[in-house]
Amino acid sequence: MLFREADDRELVLKARRGNVEAYNLLVSRWEKRVFNYILRLMGDREDALDLTQDTFFKAYQNLEKLDDPSRFAPWLYRIAHNEAYSQLRRNRPDTEELQDRAPDAQGRRLLPMETSLAVQSALNRLTPDQREAVVLKVYEGFKFEEIAEILNCPASTVKSRVYTALDALKDALAPVRLRGV
Repeated sequence: MLFREADDRELVLKARRGNVEAYNLLVSRWEKRVFNYILRLMGDREDALDLTQDTFFKAYQNLEKLDDPSRFAPWLYRIAHNEAYSQLRRNRPDTEELQDRAPDAQGRRLLPMETSLAVQSALNRLTPDQREAVVLKVYEGFKFEEIAEILNCPASTVKSRVYTALDALKDALAPVRLRGV
């Protein structure tokens, strides 16, 4: 992890000096992860592709404003967060677009695709703040302090969101017969 951060720092410094190839390496290193993060927030592939491109464009334009080049990843995710939430505010739906899927009542073992759909459905039932905190912690592997920096809130708030969300996910994904239904 430390080696990767050192590499990012070096690439940021080179990109600031006009080395476009250095920035292209940063994009290739982070593009898939940022896309997946935005996709989990947005739920739409086309929006996620557009917002990923916007994120990297804004990051390039504002590279000089990054105070600590070794903090490129949290800074980049903060830009992605801002882009996604700006889009969500613009496209705020009037009605719920996703229908809840009940877990398998027979208690049979779910196939990988079914498991993935069940997890996605459970994630969609979380509040946007909880979902984003879980995605950053579980899927992206950030530390609580880094998530706090990305979300611009205290680490204690991040911990509360993550643990509350994980409890909700555990309940939502528990087999029906274990919940007494």
